[in-house]
Amino acid sequence: RLRDTPEDICFEATANAIALHPARPLLAAGDVDGDVYLYSYSCTEGENRQLWSSGHHLKSCRDVAFSQDGQKLFTVSKDKAIHILTVEEGRLETRFPKAHSSALNCVLPIDANVFATGDDNGALKVWDLRKGDAILEAREQEEYISAMAVDGNGKLLLTASGDGTLGVFNVKRRRFELLSEPQNGDLTSVALLKRGKKVACGSSEGTIYLFNWDGFGAASDRFALRAESIDCMVPITDSIVCVGSLDGVIRAVNVLPNRVLGCVGQHLGEPIEQLALAPGGQLLASCAHDQKVKFWDVSELAGLVVDDYRKKKKKGGPLRALSRKAVGSGEDFFADLRDEAEPEAA
Repeated sequence: RLRDTPEDICFEATANAIALHPARPLLAAGDVDGDVYLYSYSCTEGENRQLWSSGHHLKSCRDVAFSQDGQKLFTVSKDKAIHILTVEEGRLETRFPKAHSSALNCVLPIDANVFATGDDNGALKVWDLRKGDAILEAREQEEYISAMAVDGNGKLLLTASGDGTLGVFNVKRRRFELLSEPQNGDLTSVALLKRGKKVACGSSEGTIYLFNWDGFGAASDRFALRAESIDCMVPITDSIVCVGSLDGVIRAVNVLPNRVLGCVGQHLGEPIEQLALAPGGQLLASCAHDQKVKFWDVSELAGLVVDDYRKKKKKGGPLRALSRKAVGSGEDFFADLRDEAEPEAA
């Protein structure tokens, strides 16, 4: 039987990190026990399969990322190690055991040979696999590095930090460029929008800060969502991002004009750890503290037209449902009265 989205994938421990393969229906996940899993997913019922698992990390696996060609999987852990696994067999190919002096938090492949890592202490390292060592080391931020993004040319690397700043590093010239002024709350996520002309950062206060590409010193705009926090963010189109929050709701947000479009899905009451977009932009995956990875249909988002004119909307109403699995559809008069214990009914 065909479904709109693949079935949930359940884990024995909370999955901290997920990544979707750039070309094939494969999902990688890292959990709090340090285990890494590779699954194939499918919209045909009963067809999700675990392909392999790896238990090389000694502590919680904090981030996973596929290389751009999809042949390698990078994983980083609280145990300060970077592992590079083959996607086909899950064989450990390269290992940097004491890669940083603090627990690692995120990893970002930049090109076929170069990748970046950030740790709990605000340190950034850029590595070159041909040299087998770091080619840039910097500690310009005071707190943990939560997320990283790189421009299309692999030249400028952006780092969001718990100290509220956005860091800018030149990978090609191997140097630090500048720090933004600190924003309120921790910066938790960073995404490039508007064909690379805008950068959006999510914060633990529930605000999206926008920066112009040539003006990283100060935010050009800010947009406060009615969300407890923004813990992760993934761009869906040039103007639309999906954000995951502490309240377990995945919101679709349009940037410039700034609008919350509605709810794509939810892990009811369970903080969302990470979001990942499948190739083709039709499916979004999310992992949360309920030890599940769920999939959401986001194919409708690309066709949404957001008008500059803002209609008066009563505050505090339920979010519009943007997928068939989202709870609280705007057309449903009883949406906000419905018992939260039956999310699947939607």
